[in-house]
Amino acid sequence: MRTSLCAILFTLAVPLSVHAQSADLVLCDRLAADPSDPDKPADVKGVTEVAAADIATAIKFCKQAASSSRRAMFELGRAYAANRQTTDAMAAWRKAADKGSSAAMVELGVLHATGSGVAKDEAQARKLFEKAAQAGNPRGVSNLAALGGAGGVAPADPARSRELLGKAAETNAEAQYQLGLMLSNGTGGEKDDAAARALFEKAAAQNHPGALERMGAFAQEGRGGPKDKDAAKAYYERAAALGDEDAKKALERLRCPYAIKDKRGNLVTTLCF
Repeated sequence: MRTSLCAILFTLAVPLSVHAQSADLVLCDRLAADPSDPDKPADVKGVTEVAAADIATAIKFCKQAASSSRRAMFELGRAYAANRQTTDAMAAWRKAADKGSSAAMVELGVLHATGSGVAKDEAQARKLFEKAAQAGNPRGVSNLAALGGAGGVAPADPARSRELLGKAAETNAEAQYQLGLMLSNGTGGEKDDAAARALFEKAAAQNHPGALERMGAFAQEGRGGPKDKDAAKAYYERAAALGDEDAKKALERLRCPYAIKDKRGNLVTTLCF
């Protein structure tokens, strides 16, 4: 009888332990998952930033889940970063990157590119972004293109950047925006306003501030499609609400379109409606 009871308790203990470990990861995901992390399950929404009130709890549960999950290790780094523990964040991201987390590679690349908490090293940033891009991470692709190079420490290659962005732009708003800029400026290939506008429109539908501002400009000017002043104003307003400074200036120009200047060309006043 005693043996049978022990056997039953042992059988029950295994799933309970697994359940506890899964609960740690579930809570870690809920508080610190990155919406753009390819490792993130589809049913996990993620958070743009770890909320201040959630930092301590996120660190606790992500730390418990990190030993068996590279995603949790990456998220632990996000929680540390939100708490301004840059050294701890970098250590967690390095461990996650070593286990193959492309999201951690991107975060490390950003730190090297900006010199935040580490010596500024553009070559190292490129290597990290390229590795993340090769793993299919959209942010790795768009950051690599924005950095201006697509081949380790090789010189900038706009055409290669276009190619990489083209793959990421199928699903990623930032990549759509970056590629749209390249197409609208003729960087790395032919200029194509219609294609640029289509990309800006896709990213704008996902509330990308820069893309919303560009859609406003394209609609106002009639670039790559119909001219529509009302639509332009609506795009600018959405971008401005998200904090885009160029959109705020564009709205002011729409409100006050006429400038009165003196003989020297200095602005005296504007006429507003």
